[in-house]
Amino acid sequence: MLSVLVVDDQPGVRRLLQEVLEEEGFEVRLAECGEAALRQVREKKPDFILMDMKMPGMSGLEVLRELKKSSFQPPVVMMTAYGELEFVNQACRLGAIHHLTKPFDIFEVKALLQQLARKETKISQVVL
Repeated sequence: MLSVLVVDDQPGVRRLLQEVLEEEGFEVRLAECGEAALRQVREKKPDFILMDMKMPGMSGLEVLRELKKSSFQPPVVMMTAYGELEFVNQACRLGAIHHLTKPFDIFEVKALLQQLARKETKISQVVL
């Protein structure tokens, strides 16, 4: 079972994504801030991360910077209520593979993670 770490300071967003992604067969872990996300990544490396760009304390961009320094760099999809192109470009330079603008279409989120899961499954089959 593939795992997704959902990082967002809004409890409602975390719960919604957890419910939807678990229905899709993903193991879902939650973090309410950047610091908690990094702790979760150290404890159990997720296959994917869905992360809010702007959070109190450590932002999503700062988490991306920390991940970039490490040897573990999972696919990260950034979520933002701010359609600011500069932040999106910066996230991509730091390793984000996609971004979603809030409020997002939950069907788009499901389709994106299903696509990523298919790629991940193909990669693991080749490696095995």
